[in-house]
Amino acid sequence: MAGAHVCSDFWHRHLAELDTDWYLRRMRDPETTRENILKKSGVLFNTRGYKSTSISDITDATGYTKGAIYRHFENKVELEVETLVHLSSLMLDKLRTAIKSERTAPAKLRAMFYFFESYITKPPLKGGCPLLNAAIEADDSHPALRKAALKILRMMRESVIAVLENGIKHGQLRRNLEVDEFATLIIASLEGAIMMSKLSGNDEDIKRVIVHLDKQVGIMTC
Repeated sequence: MAGAHVCSDFWHRHLAELDTDWYLRRMRDPETTRENILKKSGVLFNTRGYKSTSISDITDATGYTKGAIYRHFENKVELEVETLVHLSSLMLDKLRTAIKSERTAPAKLRAMFYFFESYITKPPLKGGCPLLNAAIEADDSHPALRKAALKILRMMRESVIAVLENGIKHGQLRRNLEVDEFATLIIASLEGAIMMSKLSGNDEDIKRVIVHLDKQVGIMTC
């Protein structure tokens, strides 16, 4: 029995050393550490909210200490902003992939509509659209988050405008199309419908909006 205890103590010490080595290796790879913090923080911020998520919640989720997190991010505000950028980059990359697979502007626009519809039934990111979630919290009391959300909104708007302008250029959309107005209509309609569908707990509102936008694209198609 004594031998068994010695063996057990040996393995406990050995496993503890392995855990310590694993933790140190993670800390020596700052890019991996930063990526892991952003990933775990993203889930928390996008599901619980930025204000409701504490640093303690993030240390519990990541396994890092508060000091380790602040070695990569100056404060919670910077972590929130960088996490929003990270989440939005993932969203925009998925959106670009959906658009890129289509050959014409009308098809690209419809791919965009159905991409946003998936946020209700099969959200690409846990918690839903990161831009919408951040925009709800990004009031005057959180200017840094508001500024980041506005920048991402502009990027999304520019992507929509690029699709519209290319469609006009290649004769797929009518030349009299008011590009800026239509881009605003698309984004506002989709984001608003996501909010309404999330509140109501079904996809009826987003489906109605997509039907409307689809008809508008049909009207504007050459």
